[in-house]
Amino acid sequence: MSAQQPASHGRLFPPSDLGLLEAPDRDLWQPPDQIMDAMGIADGSVVADIGAGSGWFTIRLARRVGPQGLVYAEDVQDEMINAITRRVQREALTNVKPVLGVGSNPRLPARALDAVLIVDAYHEMQDRVTMLSNLARALKPQGRIGVVDFKLEGTGPGPAPEERVSPDVVVKDAKEAGLRLIRQEPFLPYQYFLIFGK
Repeated sequence: MSAQQPASHGRLFPPSDLGLLEAPDRDLWQPPDQIMDAMGIADGSVVADIGAGSGWFTIRLARRVGPQGLVYAEDVQDEMINAITRRVQREALTNVKPVLGVGSNPRLPARALDAVLIVDAYHEMQDRVTMLSNLARALKPQGRIGVVDFKLEGTGPGPAPEERVSPDVVVKDAKEAGLRLIRQEPFLPYQYFLIFGK
């Protein structure tokens, strides 16, 4: 990113930096099993990874839900979808469906999902209320949406502090989208983790 480029919410993660998403210590500061447990993601679950990027979380979700489950790996950038498709083929996973979203439309089937995860991507979204409304439509009645994003304090990994979104803003957006906050999980050191339902 050039220094002249203005910082704005909704700036997409550059595909050229995909390697950053694969940091060897990511499992430590963002423990995927604990996140999936908190969301109730189990064998046979149908889930979506929104803003899936390189597929770091997608792969872990796919292993968790097993062959009877399904993971929609959604991203709005072709390069990310291509990277995920290659990765899924390399890992011989048959339960991942890459989906190229368009703007705030994740292009997911209605009332089909047990869980939706938005990990490290909420701060990149443009029209967040519309996106959350669309995701809510894709949930089964007891489905959950989990938002994991970086705390404003700016310690540890993540985007520049001015690009971050307050958890209060996420809660407000979700309420506008017809969702309610079920709980906030406190176990992530650098991030907040909010779980919403209909």
